[in-house]
Amino acid sequence: MSSAWLSLGQTGVVAAWETAGQVYFARFNPGTSALSNPISPPGTAKRKHPVAATNREGETLLAWTEGTGWQKGGNLAWQLFDRKGQPAAEAQGRVPEAIPVWGLVAAFAQPDGRFVIVH
Repeated sequence: MSSAWLSLGQTGVVAAWETAGQVYFARFNPGTSALSNPISPPGTAKRKHPVAATNREGETLLAWTEGTGWQKGGNLAWQLFDRKGQPAAEAQGRVPEAIPVWGLVAAFAQPDGRFVIVH
C-alpha cells in the first residue's frame, strides 16, 4: 500500500506519489495545464507515502516514509528542492523510527516561507 498527495500553493498545485519504491513530485499550473517532469530525491532507499508542499519562493519540500509496512512504523525523510527542481545539498534529513505504526506524514509551508513537517 502507498498513498498520494496534492497540495495547493502560491505557485500552483504540487502532486506527490510513489512508484516501485521511489517517491516523486510534479508541479501543475492550473492556468496553463502545464505539468512538470517528475522529480525524485537522490538515493535508493525504499520510499513510501510522499507529501509535498511549495512555498512562496517556489521551493518544494518532499517528505516521505522509509521502512514502513503492515503493522510496522519507520523512518521520516525529507529533501528540499529549489524552484528549478534541483535538490538543495544541505536541506535534507532523516529521523529514524519517527513514524509510528499506521502513521503518515504531512507537510505545509508557513506564510514566511518556512516548511513544517507533521508526523
